[in-house]
Amino acid sequence: MKLELRGITKRFGTLVANDHIDLVVEAGEIHCLLGENGAGKSTLMNVLYGLYQADEGEILLDDKVQHFAGPGDAMAAGIGMVHQHFMLIPVFTVAENVMLGHEPTKFAGTLDLATARERVREISARFGFDVDPDATVGDLPVGVQQRVEIIKALSRDARVLVFDEPTAVLTPQETDELMEIMRQLKATGTSIVFITHKLREVREVADKITVVRLGKVVGQASPTASNEELASMMVGRAVELTIEKGKAKPGEPALVVDGLSVIDAVGQLVVNHISFDIKAGEVVAIAGVQGNGQTELVEAIMGLQPKVRGHIGLDGQALLGLTVREILDAGVGFVPEDRNEDGLVPEFSIAENLMLDRATGEPFVKYGSLQLGTLADFAQEKLREFDIRAQGIGTLAGKLSGGNQQKVVLARELSRELHLLVAAQPTRGLDVGSVEFVHTRIVEARDAGVPVLVVSTELDEVVALADRIVVMYRGGIVGIVPGDTSRDVLGLMMAGEAPTGSGKAA
Repeated sequence: MKLELRGITKRFGTLVANDHIDLVVEAGEIHCLLGENGAGKSTLMNVLYGLYQADEGEILLDDKVQHFAGPGDAMAAGIGMVHQHFMLIPVFTVAENVMLGHEPTKFAGTLDLATARERVREISARFGFDVDPDATVGDLPVGVQQRVEIIKALSRDARVLVFDEPTAVLTPQETDELMEIMRQLKATGTSIVFITHKLREVREVADKITVVRLGKVVGQASPTASNEELASMMVGRAVELTIEKGKAKPGEPALVVDGLSVIDAVGQLVVNHISFDIKAGEVVAIAGVQGNGQTELVEAIMGLQPKVRGHIGLDGQALLGLTVREILDAGVGFVPEDRNEDGLVPEFSIAENLMLDRATGEPFVKYGSLQLGTLADFAQEKLREFDIRAQGIGTLAGKLSGGNQQKVVLARELSRELHLLVAAQPTRGLDVGSVEFVHTRIVEARDAGVPVLVVSTELDEVVALADRIVVMYRGGIVGIVPGDTSRDVLGLMMAGEAPTGSGKAA
């Protein structure tokens, strides 16, 4: 089925999220929509799927204009969507999830679960999915859950499939499997729109690439284009994608985590007796698919988890039992994974957010009085240094884009004397140019002798930054390996398989 979007415009108040976007996806084509977070990709697909109504423009399928009042109309017309966050009910079986909303019935209105099971088996066999229709979805690995989403769409005869950032929660091996599934779908004539910001994946699977920046189509590209060419289209300028990083010169262990366990609010063991250290002057990265205990580990280090056993020490001082304030005062810089919840006060200005860690003493407070001139000079300097795009230092943090909010957090944490830097998802929401800048600053902190803990679900980021890599799976450590460990080995470890031979530890 041929899909065409003509002049799609979508506004939210004064914000123009999509600005007269044109897109053509031929039958049996994988068309990648490439752009940074906030470029308008997902908004465009939500218009296509009937979740939003366009203010201007048309949607055509096989040259016929369509009018979708909601997702039901889009699905009936042959459009399916595989969301980044799966739309599945964990306690239901695969067959029950697939039939949900389109339940086949037998006589007397009873559900025809047998038909749903057979439909799952048929589609699973056609594409080699190996999915048990009677398996409970919550018990399945993430990659298999994604296959269930695909089966769900195909069971409703979808001829246009939209994949919205589909690899965000997958291991490298699961990502490779998904690419193969896309190729199989393409071979059957299915049209695929693949939304992503990951250059490697685009070049591997796309037939055509459309680049979106700030709500507008800025150009078309071929899969043969280099990463540098694609990146420059995404951000509007030349970008260096490889970080210059010399060999680490680690000193003595600075952060020591020994036998650490964390029990969450519902009594589950989410971090299971883990031990590792970080030496002065090295970057240790925690790798793993999201949801395997990384968040709780970081929260334990920062004093944000109440039920913790084991030992966390920094430069010989025990951190367990200290308040968050005391941990920050011990010289720990913290870039939280959720900047809105934990990193900023949206109602405060940029300048006020830049002094949050140092609001009780010099240089910003003397004799109980706020030194406005000192703060203003500092904030202006950081605005320039970190390229924070804002009208001025008095702009409220809540009015900034996500990427600029992250830059405020980074500017604050990297602008004081540190004994440890903890950076959780440090480049989430940043364009590739800003990613380059952040990575450079993290390496500079390492080279200045600061021990750095980076937690990231982006394997490219882990490989770019890490001197050593700790791989977590289901709350435990699968292994600790050198920073130059291959993606294939890391992917297997992220799925729970321990490394073999000399790669076991470093």
